[in-house]
Amino acid sequence: MAPDHAIRRTPLVAGIVLLAAVGTSRSANAPEPCCFTNEAYAGVCEVVPAQGETCDSILAYLNTPNSTGKGYCANTTIRGGWRQTICGGPRSTCSP
Repeated sequence: MAPDHAIRRTPLVAGIVLLAAVGTSRSANAPEPCCFTNEAYAGVCEVVPAQGETCDSILAYLNTPNSTGKGYCANTTIRGGWRQTICGGPRSTCSP
């Protein structure tokens, strides 16, 4: 027979496992990703907006020649020529 304290821990362990599994999926409040393409960039760049960001503000950043400080699109330095696209394509990094 299992010790009494082991029986009391079982729901706690099950709860932790359940929370870990739920934590891996996108929550209902999580922002939808924004996707962008550029002829000089291989694939589609997918960015999940941080608090206070929008797809439009991210696109403006990518298209502003002197913008620095964000790590969008594998920290690309490509500025200008970005267009927003529908998400779902292959994600990649900057082409050589």
